[in-house]
Amino acid sequence: MGLDVGERRIGMALSDETGTIAQGKGVYLRRGHNEDVKYLARKAREWGAERIVVGLPLNMDGTEGEQAKRVREFAKSLEEAVGVTVELWDERLTTSEAERVLLEADFSRRKRKALRDELAAVLILQSWLDAHRDRPD
Repeated sequence: MGLDVGERRIGMALSDETGTIAQGKGVYLRRGHNEDVKYLARKAREWGAERIVVGLPLNMDGTEGEQAKRVREFAKSLEEAVGVTVELWDERLTTSEAERVLLEADFSRRKRKALRDELAAVLILQSWLDAHRDRPD
């Protein structure tokens, strides 16, 4: 399961059974830390997630700002609630990449806003899947 955790919305993605392809699973509108964790823990169990990959919003120079600290805290709470590994994954440029893809697809501004966070979650999870795919020696 992949997540793009923003201040207002959380994009969600899930891999196929083979762990090859990430697909969007929607956007959750945030309601508060505890309620958000409960909702996502329930979804992770419902979807049979064995691991959760959370995008870590690093600064371009690789340092962590305030949002990265908030995401770390959220990921820790989620890991405790679900009982599966929650891994942080560098998400630099995924939101802008998602926006670029949606612009190229000629989606309206309103549609782009609705899809951007979900697509960012897909990009985060796909990047993790690609980096962890078994490669022949």
